[in-house]
Amino acid sequence: MAPRCWRWWPWSAWPRTRLPPSESTQSFRQQFSTQEQTPQICVVGSGPAGFYTAQHLLKHHPRAHVDIYEKQLVPFGLVRFGVAPDHPEVKNVINTFTQTAHSDRCAFHGNVVVGRDVTVQELRDAYHAVVLSYGAEDHRGLEIPGEELPGVLSARAFVGWYNGLPENRKLAPDLSCDTAVVLGQGNVALDVARILLTPPEYLEKTDITAAALGALRQSQVKTVWIVGRRGPLQVAFTIKVPRPRKRLMELLLRAAMEKPGVAEAARRASASRAWGLRFFRSPQQVLPSPDGRRAAGIRLAVTRLEGVGEAARAVPTGDVEDLPCGLVLSSIGYKSCPIDPSVPFDPKLGVIPNVEGRVVDVPGLYCSGWVKRGPTGVITTTMTDSFATGHILLQDLIAGLLPSGPRPGYAAIKALLGSRGVWPVSFSDWEKLDAEEVSRGQGAGKPREKLLDPQEMLWLLGH
Repeated sequence: MAPRCWRWWPWSAWPRTRLPPSESTQSFRQQFSTQEQTPQICVVGSGPAGFYTAQHLLKHHPRAHVDIYEKQLVPFGLVRFGVAPDHPEVKNVINTFTQTAHSDRCAFHGNVVVGRDVTVQELRDAYHAVVLSYGAEDHRGLEIPGEELPGVLSARAFVGWYNGLPENRKLAPDLSCDTAVVLGQGNVALDVARILLTPPEYLEKTDITAAALGALRQSQVKTVWIVGRRGPLQVAFTIKVPRPRKRLMELLLRAAMEKPGVAEAARRASASRAWGLRFFRSPQQVLPSPDGRRAAGIRLAVTRLEGVGEAARAVPTGDVEDLPCGLVLSSIGYKSCPIDPSVPFDPKLGVIPNVEGRVVDVPGLYCSGWVKRGPTGVITTTMTDSFATGHILLQDLIAGLLPSGPRPGYAAIKALLGSRGVWPVSFSDWEKLDAEEVSRGQGAGKPREKLLDPQEMLWLLGH
C-alpha cells in the first residue's frame, strides 16, 4: 500500500502528452521557475540508463537533486564492464557521465545494494520519486542437458572476466581446447569471438585485465564457431552504417560468394586462427567427454524458418549435427531480475511492468533502460529511452502527482546505512580508485589496470 503522502490517481488520469523537446523544455522551465520545492529524486543503477536519466532531470529542472545508488563500488555499469576493451571509443561517454556526477545537485553512492542494504520502500519514503535503472544483470540459460558441465560458460560471465567485473574475477576459463562455440549471434557473441582470436599483443595496450591477458597468451583456441538458430537475415549484431540491415547482408553475401584474390587466399591459408558463422542451428545438448567430467562438443538441431521477416521462427527439421568443442559460451541474451518484493516484476518478459516508464500500480516509482524495455539496443537507444522516462517524471511533478512538501533524501538513507554497517562510496572516492588504476596501468602502457577486489578497493579508501 502506498504511503499516505502519495496522491493516488487511476492510470487513465496520468498525463501522457509528449511535447516536442524545445517546447517541453521551455514549458518545464516556466513551470519550475514558480516552484520553491527542491525535488529529491533517486536513481538506482549507475550505467547508461541511470546517468542519462539523471542528466535529463538535472538539465530540465533548476533545483532537482539526484542521488545515484550503485551496488558496485565503481560507476558506469556496462560501459565499464560490458564494452569490449578493444573498443575504447565507445567508453568516451564516461566523460559525459562524469560531468553529470560533478554537478553540485548530483551525488553518487556506490557499494549500496538496493533490496538488501536498503529497501525500495525506504527509498520511496525518503525521496519524491525513485527511478529503477539497474539494467539486466543475469543471463538467459540454455535449458538443455549438459549445460552444467565444466567448459560451459555464459558469455556475460566471460565478458565480466576480461573486463574486470569483481564477481567474475575468479572465473578462470579453460582455454586449452582447439575449438570454441559461441551460441547466439548478437554483438556480445562477436565481442567474445574477437577477444578469443585476437593476438594478445593487440590487446596488451587496452584496459583488459592482467589475468585475462595472461590466460589469452596461453590460449590454445584456434577456431570459433558463432551459431544461430535462424538465418543471416535475422542476426542480431549491428554495424555503424546507414541502412544497417541492407549493408549487413551485402557484407555477408560478398564474403560468402566472392572468390578471394591470390594474396587474400594466401593470407587465409597461412592464418593460425579462424572463425565462422553457422546458421539454422539450435543447441540441443552439450556432449560430455568420455569420462563425463567436462564438455567435449555440442549437438545442434538443424532448423528451418517458418514465417517471414523478423517474425520468422526457427523450427527443428529432425536432423542433428554434432560439433566437437571444448568451450561453449552461451550468448542468447541478458535478463533483469526482481530487485525488491514491493516492486512488480514480469519474470517472462524480464522487465518491470510499466507504462511509459511509470511502474504499474506504484505511483512515484519509475524505470528506465533495460529493466524497462528489455535488454535490446545500444547506448544511444538507452539514452533516448532514459530521457523519455525523465520527461514523464517531470510531467508528473508539474501535474502534482508526486508527494508535496520536503523529503529528507540521502540524509535519511545515510542514517539507515550507517546503522546497518554499510560503507557508501562517493564519486570522489571513485576518482581516487580511478587514479590508482591509471597509475598501475602506466607501467605497462595501458590506459588503466582495473582493480578487481572490492576489499582492496575499500582498503585503498581507508575503510
